[in-house]
Amino acid sequence: MPVINRIAEFHPELTAWRRDFHMHPELGFQEHRTAGIVAERLRAFGCDEVVTGFSGTGVIGIIHGQGGPNGRAIGLRADMDALPVEELTGAAWASQTPGKMHACGHDGHTTMLLGAARYLAETRNFSGSVVLIFQPAEENAGGAGVMVNDGIFERFPVSRVFGMHNWPGLPAGQFAWREGPIMAAVANLEISLQGRGAHGAMPHEGVDPIMVAAAIVQGLQSIVARNVEPVEAGVITIGHIKGGFTHNVIPDSVHMQGTARWFKPEVGELLEARFLHLVPTIASAFGASAECSFVRYTPATINDPESTQLTLKAARAVAGEARVIHMEKPTMGGEDFAYMLEAKAGSYIMIGGGRTDADPGLHHPKYDFNDEVLATGASYWSTLAEQLLPR
Repeated sequence: MPVINRIAEFHPELTAWRRDFHMHPELGFQEHRTAGIVAERLRAFGCDEVVTGFSGTGVIGIIHGQGGPNGRAIGLRADMDALPVEELTGAAWASQTPGKMHACGHDGHTTMLLGAARYLAETRNFSGSVVLIFQPAEENAGGAGVMVNDGIFERFPVSRVFGMHNWPGLPAGQFAWREGPIMAAVANLEISLQGRGAHGAMPHEGVDPIMVAAAIVQGLQSIVARNVEPVEAGVITIGHIKGGFTHNVIPDSVHMQGTARWFKPEVGELLEARFLHLVPTIASAFGASAECSFVRYTPATINDPESTQLTLKAARAVAGEARVIHMEKPTMGGEDFAYMLEAKAGSYIMIGGGRTDADPGLHHPKYDFNDEVLATGASYWSTLAEQLLPR
């Protein structure tokens, strides 16, 4: 792969940076150490401007090309936050913070953009400005939306904005692209059930909220199966149920959490309406009561076709045409970069992590970013900037 030679030279440093980030994970809007290191490195590279504390812990770096700023600018974005997951990789660089780990590769995302920043600040082989966006709180906190609402593109105007995510299962160093929807819209679901506790041997004296929860889990699957048109995409998953204390006691209450996913807005409206109707109706039928909420987290991630063709050109320049593949189907995973794509034309691309289907995937306690692709990702960012802002 024609990785940029200069970036290949400092690949060992990229690896060391990435592993340091991995050892010190921080959750959304708590990325104080990470943001501090990012800002320190950007200044050391000679960035023309470094802004810290944007939307809490966000960092913005500005690099002007030859001739200085001229009104032309693009944005490159990486996310910095970790997940509330207990790491089980056993790696020498495993998380040193109990209950937190980089299980989604954001440590690699941050490092790849830092690698591009170093190269672009050294060479400045472009005309215009590159806006480097180090975003906090991608995981379930909507940091991209916060940055947009805080006026990032008013303060740092760009014509287009671009994002990238590591993708297990795709061979290392390959890229995958798609025009239109690439990731799904996301809502977080909460359900609180109130029954009436009783002895486990005397269920007729109570109202069993665990049985109600089981009926709700089954009932919710009918929404997609019997309400969403079969050719459309929708998902409702319950991922957490908490209730009860011991073998022989029917509890008073149960709490449930889940997620909904979709692409088309009308499917999201249907999922929300049916969820909010079905949950209390089922609970009432069993003599229980329910409070529930359907909180939209992020819209669908929609790639602008023209911007996607620009990413395709850069990816092919780095990896070769045969190693840049089209994603036939979008993923039901969610990504808050969608908010930036609502505000600006742009595109989101996947870089292969080289994992097989049998290896741990994203959000797994044994997942670790593949350091092999750090120079490839940094080369992609650098090539994209030079191609979009030619001298």
